[in-house]
Amino acid sequence: MASKLTKIKLVHNPKYQASGPKSYVYLLKKYKFGPTTDGPYFVTNKVHQQGKHGETKAVGGKAHVQQRVLLKRGATQGQAGEVPAEDEQNDSEYLCEVKIGTPGQNFKLDFDTGSADLWIWSTELPKSTSTAGHTVFDPKKSSTFKNSSGSTWKISYGDNSSASGTVGTDKVDIGGLVIKNQAIELANTLSEQFQQGVGDGLLGLAWGNINTVSPKPVATPVENMITQEDIPKKSELFTAHLGSVNDDGDADRKDSFYTFGYIDQDALGGQEPYYTPVDNSQGFWQFTSASATVAGETVDRSGNTAIADTGTTLALVDDATCEKIYKAIPGGKFDSTQQGYVFPTDTAADKLPIVSFAVGEKQFDVNKADLAFADAGNGMTYGGIQSRGDLTFDILGDTFLKGIYA
Repeated sequence: MASKLTKIKLVHNPKYQASGPKSYVYLLKKYKFGPTTDGPYFVTNKVHQQGKHGETKAVGGKAHVQQRVLLKRGATQGQAGEVPAEDEQNDSEYLCEVKIGTPGQNFKLDFDTGSADLWIWSTELPKSTSTAGHTVFDPKKSSTFKNSSGSTWKISYGDNSSASGTVGTDKVDIGGLVIKNQAIELANTLSEQFQQGVGDGLLGLAWGNINTVSPKPVATPVENMITQEDIPKKSELFTAHLGSVNDDGDADRKDSFYTFGYIDQDALGGQEPYYTPVDNSQGFWQFTSASATVAGETVDRSGNTAIADTGTTLALVDDATCEKIYKAIPGGKFDSTQQGYVFPTDTAADKLPIVSFAVGEKQFDVNKADLAFADAGNGMTYGGIQSRGDLTFDILGDTFLKGIYA
């Protein structure tokens, strides 16, 4: 392991434009949950019929049922179709620099604690793929790269965006912490949505049981940090400080970064770290979150759990808690045209409630500024906290994480 560990600064994506409905559609596809609120998007089972049809043909063939397909209602009642690509947020708000190979090739990657693949643009992509503005990994230029024969991968967020390719291993340098023989997934196909993005790939910081490599999932960077012998036990960690650029009262909040191998003491502000047990059996950073508070009122959520996901811009919680939050905001309401909760843009900060969620036994506040996510038009703002639909756990994304040092 390299001796000099440094912060990995988050680089804001200049092309990113926040959109509440697009971010929500992205999450519907990422976590494959069904909405429990009114709006244009819904989940159903879709039947594909195979066989002979028509008056002069015998009835035959078989039906294949595709489970939990996300569809969008049309303008005409009773009509529905596939969700168009323009309805989904495919670009990342922040990117981080990582070195891969020997000598190191620099990549801007999306750090995502809600996924478990480390994939990058590579020279295996077709020549027809425009690589302008991207770093493309060339395995031939790395003396430490080894091909993993027979292994492939594919990651997909529904029909509109996908990437796939081959697998190898190489050295990965994340802020000075060097992970050896890390599985690297080399893209040889990228959907148009990924091609239009600014990043060079994704670094999943979840656990290997949700990794997409076949025939056998590979260990993630987090798992290799733990098992690699030359990384001290005290360095088997990473932290995220997703500063809120909206919080002008605290300049340090604009200093967004990750650290690998150490805790930044300045970001702690003299406090002792608080720890809670993590359940990684589903592949996520999952923990108990059995209560919340809204404007000083405790919301009992016995048995509830949550995951921390840096790859999610919103926070998704149960419908009852959502309703309490927006009832506490003057003019807050559910907008079925956007399938989300909104509130007046000119709401003064002192009129916004203090909202907190439990991490284990301790409550942590959401920054008031982050209760507002994006312009919803007509003088309204799309809220940063939305419905988790039929999911059985919360997803505490950037709306929540910007208020803490995790």
